[in-house]
Amino acid sequence: MPAEPLYKRVLLKASGEALMGNQGFGIDVAVADRIASDIAEARAMGVEVGVVVGGGNIFRGVAVASKGGDRVTGDHMGMLATIINALALATSLRKLDVDTVVLSAIAMPEICESFSQRATLFHLSQGRVVIFAGGTGNPFFTTDSAAALRAAEMGAEAIFKGTQVDGIYTADPKKDPTATRFDRLTHSEVLQKGLAVMDVAAVALARENSIPIIVFSIHEKGGFAEILTGGGRATIVTDN
Repeated sequence: MPAEPLYKRVLLKASGEALMGNQGFGIDVAVADRIASDIAEARAMGVEVGVVVGGGNIFRGVAVASKGGDRVTGDHMGMLATIINALALATSLRKLDVDTVVLSAIAMPEICESFSQRATLFHLSQGRVVIFAGGTGNPFFTTDSAAALRAAEMGAEAIFKGTQVDGIYTADPKKDPTATRFDRLTHSEVLQKGLAVMDVAAVALARENSIPIIVFSIHEKGGFAEILTGGGRATIVTDN
């Protein structure tokens, strides 16, 4: 396995559920610490890393809408959940002496800096891990869409989507034992086949900006760095 990373600047998308570990709710600090160690390993290889983390371990806006509540308010609550997760992951990274900044799409200057592309590029140039919080700052857009948007804005060479399984399958392998794994797909194939790895807007945005999506298991310690150098198990979505 070559030691040199295949990419110099990447966006890692981690689900909120990943931070739960085996808990039913909230943040398992041990899991946050392990994900932070994987990011630190990538930084030590010289890779510039941006991170988008979801909020499903704390709150989902669609849950409010499904019970007759206001979707916009629900989505705002979900954005706040992503900020809690971003602060937790930043804390885990700082424990490892990794210089980290949280940039929020929703202004809350007492807690973290506000997002701008200019601030993002500055912090990356200073060697910091940049965690993007608050989704896109708009209701009706998922954190997957935020990941594709931030990846385009920061000039990421790839989006690394950390999931519960080691790639994209024909069906959920935890529910369907006959599900088979894809090694490579195009963005268009993901959309045409209706593969639920990221939402349609996110995949389309990645396709428009020619950004590969690499889907891997976030639960494998060291897996992020291994895949960065061309090893490990993952599904690569690219039109190249």
